[in-house]
Amino acid sequence: MISRILNSALVGVCALALTACSTGSDAPAASDPTTTAAAEGHGAVAGAEELAEPRLGLTAIDPDGAVSHLDLLDESVTDIGEIGAPSAITTDGRYLFAQTEAGVEVVDSGVWTWDHVDHFHYYRADPRLLGAVDGGGEARIATTNLSTSGGTGVFFEGSGDAVLLDTEALSKGEVSELFRLDAEPGPGMVVSVGSFAVVAQGGTAVGYTAEGEPTGLDEACPEASGTITTRVGAVIGCSDGALLATVVDDELTVERIPYPAGTTAPPATSFDNREGRPTVAALAGSEGVWLLDTRERSWTLIDAPAPLVHVTAVDDADENVLALTADGRVVVMSPDGAVLAETEPLVAESLAAGATPTLVADQQRAYLSGPSERRLFEIDHADGARVARTFDTATEPAFTAETGR
Repeated sequence: MISRILNSALVGVCALALTACSTGSDAPAASDPTTTAAAEGHGAVAGAEELAEPRLGLTAIDPDGAVSHLDLLDESVTDIGEIGAPSAITTDGRYLFAQTEAGVEVVDSGVWTWDHVDHFHYYRADPRLLGAVDGGGEARIATTNLSTSGGTGVFFEGSGDAVLLDTEALSKGEVSELFRLDAEPGPGMVVSVGSFAVVAQGGTAVGYTAEGEPTGLDEACPEASGTITTRVGAVIGCSDGALLATVVDDELTVERIPYPAGTTAPPATSFDNREGRPTVAALAGSEGVWLLDTRERSWTLIDAPAPLVHVTAVDDADENVLALTADGRVVVMSPDGAVLAETEPLVAESLAAGATPTLVADQQRAYLSGPSERRLFEIDHADGARVARTFDTATEPAFTAETGR
């Protein structure tokens, strides 16, 4: 993507800078290095620089597997390397987990944020390709908000392998498994929760230690689908609601959050939000949008203003929601479903062609990829959904992730 996307073609045209090929001048404020990361427990890794502000970027993999990183501050592009041709990616804001013929290949963008609840730490290191996790069939990947500790879950639907990766080892450049369990082939998830994990498959959610030993937790979760981690805990979607997994007094616990009584809307199957925030959003089929407040343990169903293909909870002071419509517009919605602002149809061509644009939100901006349009959009969702910058790409930006957040 952004590699062959924005590398030789754009570098040659733009004289090693993307400014001339983008619109607007609203780059984030500069992030000056302040120290060499050394503090334990704050997301530090040996050899990384600690920064005063997050160094946000768009890390991408093109259809042939070329990996690159666009720095959103200075608009420079770094080619990271080549992996196999990807069919899907998942990200935690630092790593990209790409599904290829080799299994799941892991890319380290080299930029990350450590959420310390009342403050944040920001880091930058060299980006690199880390290797692959073996497994058969489609992989379901569950990340957390911490990129230097805990675990990352991978479930291979074809082989039934349930894998918990060591995220601390990833931060040191190693692909290491904390456990690999044999499960039944089919849909499933491995969800990291502190020093534990929950394997959801076959109608149940079972707890394990990081060493793969059962904890005794065994909860019903029919048709498990979709997971996300907030500051409150890890959400696991079920057809009758959601499970909220947390660690209390060093023990893995699960709370059930059922859908409102009498609801007939389809269940949530995929969640998204501004990373770490308590409220998450999901499509309720074609009927509306589910909002799950993990602090209040409550669901809210709001009407969709138009047919939607993706939603994400910004969870700001106004509790706004962003949505991508089926005709390619980005819509800013209030928590009662009112449309506050919207863009023009930015990615209509991609959606008409069956491509999958990526929409991701952070505190200040949203980023939208247009594969068929060969363009990336930066949107100020708090300023009337204004398109702040655009980045033209030389090839199809099919797999894009915002990193450094």
